[in-house]
Amino acid sequence: MHRGCGCYSENGQIDILTNMNDKRPIGVFDSGVGGLSVLIELHKLLPKEDFIFIADQAHVPYGEKTQSQLCRLAHNISDFLIKKNTKLIVVACNTATCHTIDYLRKEFKVPFVGTVPAVKTAAEQTVKKCIGIISTPATSESNYLSNLITNYTQGVKVINIGCTGLENIVEKGDINSKEVESLLKKYLEPIKIAKADAIVLGCTHYPFLKTKIRKHVGSEVKILDSGKAIAKRTLSLLEDSSSLNDRGGKSYYFTTGDNTDFSKVASILMEKEIVAQHILLSN
Repeated sequence: MHRGCGCYSENGQIDILTNMNDKRPIGVFDSGVGGLSVLIELHKLLPKEDFIFIADQAHVPYGEKTQSQLCRLAHNISDFLIKKNTKLIVVACNTATCHTIDYLRKEFKVPFVGTVPAVKTAAEQTVKKCIGIISTPATSESNYLSNLITNYTQGVKVINIGCTGLENIVEKGDINSKEVESLLKKYLEPIKIAKADAIVLGCTHYPFLKTKIRKHVGSEVKILDSGKAIAKRTLSLLEDSSSLNDRGGKSYYFTTGDNTDFSKVASILMEKEIVAQHILLSN
């Protein structure tokens, strides 16, 4: 816990003042632009924090990588962020969380916040006892998601769909393309047929498609993502460790891919000008 200076109280005792100005940044990473949906929620709840966002676009999509590949990539990104003196790292990627979060917590001392699909919330809120989950193929087939389903959806029918291609389309910023409509129709059809009344967005790229998903499934269906929960968890950890910053508010963007392309797409998704720097990480 970080402590500030002491001062004398009325009874002559020295009171220790908690340091509420931990200026160290928060690290956030994803395979690409999807993690920006999480960063948006972090900005809302923690407007005075500084953030370093990394998009590992040289290796996107994560949803088609093996666990060993993902652990290596997540390790290299986390090492970079820790060298930037981050006080906490948000893994703003369902796939990376499912396959690497335990590994990262063993390898590094800095706290990690993962992105967990809102399966429990969906199971609690469904009236028809049927929910859908859409995610990347790697998340869909992961033991992590399987355990969430086993632990939290007793008595609830689960339609688990791995969606090849959606992550890449958002990555390119082509969210209004005909291909998006075609893929959403394909992947959402089994969920509609099952009459699910809650859909879990199990990829951080998918919140940027929420409006289009809504058109396909109708207004009666709840659409759930993890952004707000991640922001609340991050706030809670910083409060518990007295590590909040009350004087920051800047965000720095990096990509392992083309920084011009990233900046263009990120500016569209964030609805403000984003300028990113290119970085080269170890393979």
